[in-house]
Amino acid sequence: MTEAVIFDLDGSMVDSMWIWKNIDIEYLGKFGIPLPENLQSCIEGMSFSETAAYFKDRFQLPCTLEEIKADWNRMAKDKYSFEVPVKEGVPELLEYCKEHGIKIGIATSNSRELVEALVYAHHLESYFDCIMTACDVSKGKPAPDIYLAVAEALHVAPENCLVFEDIIPGIQAGLSAGMKVCAVYDKYSEHQDEEKRRMADYYTYHFRELTKEGIIVGPSEVGKQVFAQC
Repeated sequence: MTEAVIFDLDGSMVDSMWIWKNIDIEYLGKFGIPLPENLQSCIEGMSFSETAAYFKDRFQLPCTLEEIKADWNRMAKDKYSFEVPVKEGVPELLEYCKEHGIKIGIATSNSRELVEALVYAHHLESYFDCIMTACDVSKGKPAPDIYLAVAEALHVAPENCLVFEDIIPGIQAGLSAGMKVCAVYDKYSEHQDEEKRRMADYYTYHFRELTKEGIIVGPSEVGKQVFAQC
């Protein structure tokens, strides 16, 4: 029985990965630094604060960590408020979970400012019982800290949580927390699909397929588990 679902945000619940390459190019460009080809793979799973520390150290930036994060929030906030779409089927899945007594959380590596901007822009705030960022815990993904912290806040045992994740460090974090993990298709990480399918318990191309026949078994409904096992 699933008592809680926990969403990663970027690339899982929303289609947002496309904006960060442009932000990185623009931000590093202010310092005359070209975008390294391997940058994204180096920072996958890091918290917002860990990523700022990585940038400061790797590129020897003259800014403080708080200044770096403030710049990123400023550069991304309008995009998260007006341009980043929620993935197909997410509203229906959120409604399904509410109807069936399933608690809902967000465990994101992004900043609280950006996740709250997006949630309020799409009028989804009433669905979430807990929103937590990796800056709230000791270590970002692939460490399980954030998923364990969200489960604790929701008062749900890890084994009764289902995680939605789009990247390998996130999948590792959910599994290390002792949770079931459904890997989510995202264009940005489609080159990792074979590995994502191998690692995760389940895989989905879009969320709408998860609500068609009552895929998630909540406290108010027993006996319907039609996930396709990977």
